[in-house]
Amino acid sequence: MRLLALTGAGAIALAGLVGSAAAQDADGAAIYKRCAACHLATGAGVPGAFPPLRSDIRGFAMKPDGRRYLVLVVLKGVSGPIMAEGKPYRGVMPAQAGLNDAQIAAVLNHVLATSARGAPAAKPFSAAEVAQVRAGSAGVNAAAVGKLNGSLAGK
Repeated sequence: MRLLALTGAGAIALAGLVGSAAAQDADGAAIYKRCAACHLATGAGVPGAFPPLRSDIRGFAMKPDGRRYLVLVVLKGVSGPIMAEGKPYRGVMPAQAGLNDAQIAAVLNHVLATSARGAPAAKPFSAAEVAQVRAGSAGVNAAAVGKLNGSLAGK
């Protein structure tokens, strides 16, 4: 068996690739700490106050309009009555507008990988997908996102 030793620029480039993949995974978990204040570390939520991030998330992530909704929830926030796992919630989630497209994709992928375990595999979110939703949502606010929930919850 031959071992290949990388030195110089090759080793730096390889370390950068490995490091960036690990950093992207870590970013989703780190960003989720903001969400855990309300949705809890497990994504179980708080009954009557903050919705769980489980079965509805899985279902939404499997459909284009649901994926758009999930990106908008993080990007624009959500207010007004929504349904989650068949129960009503009237809280307000603030927009996380300070997150860039890659960070939004990373946190959504983290939720899918942890809180929404056991789901059929949904395609991971990408920064390009988030950028496309962002570009087409200039006039969308948190109340409009809440109304989208109502139109998706029955599907």
